[in-house]
Order: sequence, then structure tokens, then C-alpha cells
Amino acid sequence: MNLLELSDDDLRAHVAAELARTRQRSAGLTDSVDDDDLVRQHSPLMSPLVWDLAHVGSQEELWLVRDVGGAEAIRPDIDDLYDAFQHARADRPQLPLLGPAEARHYVGTVREKVFDLLARTPLEGRRLVDQAFAFGMIVQHEQQHDETMLATHQLRSGPPALTAEPTPSDVDVLPPEVLVPGGPFTMGTSTEPWALDNERPAHQVHVDDFYLDSTPVTNGQYLAFIDAGGYDDPRWWSEAGWAHRQSAELRAPRFWQLDGDRWLRRRFGHLEPVPEAEPVVHVSFYEAEAYAAWAGKRLPTEQEWEKAARFDPRSGQSRRYPWGDDDPRPEHANLGQRHLQPAPAGAYAAGAAPCGARQLIGDVWEWTATDFLPYPGFSAFPYREYSEVFFGPGYKVLRGGSFGTDRSACRGTFRNWDYPIRRQIFAGFRCARTPRAEERG
Repeated sequence: MNLLELSDDDLRAHVAAELARTRQRSAGLTDSVDDDDLVRQHSPLMSPLVWDLAHVGSQEELWLVRDVGGAEAIRPDIDDLYDAFQHARADRPQLPLLGPAEARHYVGTVREKVFDLLARTPLEGRRLVDQAFAFGMIVQHEQQHDETMLATHQLRSGPPALTAEPTPSDVDVLPPEVLVPGGPFTMGTSTEPWALDNERPAHQVHVDDFYLDSTPVTNGQYLAFIDAGGYDDPRWWSEAGWAHRQSAELRAPRFWQLDGDRWLRRRFGHLEPVPEAEPVVHVSFYEAEAYAAWAGKRLPTEQEWEKAARFDPRSGQSRRYPWGDDDPRPEHANLGQRHLQPAPAGAYAAGAAPCGARQLIGDVWEWTATDFLPYPGFSAFPYREYSEVFFGPGYKVLRGGSFGTDRSACRGTFRNWDYPIRRQIFAGFRCARTPRAEERG
């Protein structure tokens, strides 16, 4: 959907629908478990679910009710409790947090005020509200926390609490890799109305010829790395990666366990055989990097990934998505928690990029070789803490979104980042390589 082409009334209706759709997902993630589960910390890596719920309300109040609406604060007394920079996740259970009933009442009160101000706030004349940017930012923020809450569900013990339809079974046998011709392309965006600051501005980038895996690396391919002793051979690991592999005693992707001579995985309360056709998930950057070295390849750079996903050589233009400029539909990509697992490699023919690669959007976040850094001409907006404070070599960029990422928070320019040791996130990867001498034209 091109927000720039919507009338004022249609834009307000779109925002209202996105806010409602997003809150429905948040409610599903929190209503599916009891109050004890909501207040429990299932891992020191994650907040209690009830913290995430109240946090999205707190941010909505700060940015929309107070800033955009200029209204009186609803709960100024809890600002500090839900400031993500004030309290580490591991410490949040010890805070005097709102209980489940109080948190639900609070976010409902905030939302009532937001719908009221949406009806009367001019959606132009100020950068924060142009094309309803602040509302779109809040939608994306809540959806990002919904994915975080989904990761918390994966970490919780006990019987399954979530359900979803199975992934599509229509898959194609593809060539192992595709050639992405070199040359310049436009990376990032200066026109996407709800794009966040680290996606901006659009700028020209040159990428040399490279080969890219047609699909993300599958569980079956990754099992070959394990069976070949990949976790025990320092040749394939960077110095930092090998040190972490040893200290963390990594032996397989997170949530995998060996049962005799077969591998099982735990997925949202289900213990099941590892499906070899699915993209591998819950691997760290270091594991992805080691696999790529073992396979005689490497991880793609962020620039290579975006060129493969967006550049259309016929038009010479960069698309919003691999398939074009239309918003994602179910036939394009595995997004929005519609399924609770990646789809088999080779699915989503309608979502193919011009280069022929599949599943660049959805299924698993894909690690790249690139540090999280600003684009030339970057300007923090509307606050430094969204992106700028994370820039540097400590974080690696992930691209493409996962099965838990909502369509509002995923596009060809969207950038995610995390520590290279992280494995609880829905991350996988695909490999790239530089053409050999005999393959060059």
C-alpha cells in the first residue's frame, strides 16, 4: 500500500486498522497463558510477558498521547519502570511492575485516547505526524515486541499455548545458488513513509558479482556440518566464535537435543524430529559464520543481501520487496505468526526475487557479515536510542524478517541487529561466495 496516495480519511482508517490488528496479536500472546506465566521470567534473556505488554502501552502514551496529542500524562509514575534503557531484562522481575489486570487496563486506556486523537490530529505539518509516521512507529514497535513475546513463548516450559496453521507444502527444487550480477543499486530509502531512521537515506552502492544461496541453509544441510564434526574443528570458526563455542559449550542449534542417533527439537512446547527441509533457526552469527566457512563460502554482506532482495535489473530500480512494490500477502512470504515455524526451503514461488532467490522475506532472520553502522547522511529520528546508540562493531545486521515478524515491521530496507552470540531469536542464514576465476566473464 502506498500511503502517499491515500486520502486523509483513508490514511486514518488504515492506521486504525493496523493499531487494532496489532493489539489483537498482543492480546493473543498474553491471553494464551495464565497470570503466573505472565509475571514469570522464562529466561534472563527476556522480560516477563507482562513487562512487554505494559511497555508497549507506555511507549504509546509517551509518543502519541503526550507528544503528538499534547495530552496530560496518564501514568507518569511508571515511566522509569518501562524504560528499556533503565533496567536490564534480567532485573525487571524485581521491579514493582503492573500486574496482568492492571497492565491490560492501562494499555486499553491508552489506546482509547489514541483512537480519539487519531480522529482529530492533522497528519501533516510536522515530521513526527507526516503520513502518520508516529502512529506507524508505534505499530512497528508493538509488533517488534510481539515477536519478542513470541520468542519468550519458545523459551517457556510446559504444554503448548499457541496454535497456528501448517506451513505450505508447495515447494520447488531450485538450483543451489544464483548469480547476482555486480553493479550499482540504490540501497535504503528516502521515500518509504514509515521507514525507520537506520533505513535512511537512500544511497548508491556498488556490489561486485557474487553467488547467493537460492534459499536459507536448511536443517538437513546444517546436520551435515554437525555430522562432519564442525562444532569440534576450530578451522571453521573465527577466534571470537571459537572462544564462544567453547565457553558456551555449543553443540547444535538452540532447542535441539540428541535422542539416540536422531536429533529432536523443541518448538513452542512440542518435541519433534528436526525437519530437514526447513531453514535452520536459532543459530548465532558465529555458528552461521562457521558453517559458511566449512561449506567453502561466506556470509553475504548487508549490501549484497539487499541487492539480491531488491534490485530489478530490467528496470534498474530497487523494489520495496523481492516480488515488487505490493505489500506482502500470504503467497509471498511466511510472516506475522501465521505459522509457528519456517516453511520448507523452496516455498513461496510468488515471493521470488528477480535474481531467483526465494524466502528472502520471512521464515528466518538472516545473519549478514556486516556490523550495524549508519548509512551516509544518517540522522537520528525521532530519538537517538532507537538506532544510534547501537552503532558499532558489537552488533551484526540481520535481514529479511522471520515467521514471527509482522508485515508492518518488515520490508526490503528493514534492518535488524543483535549480538553475534544471540540464539533465542528466530535467526538463520544463507551463504554467499565470490565467483571463482573460471566463472568470471
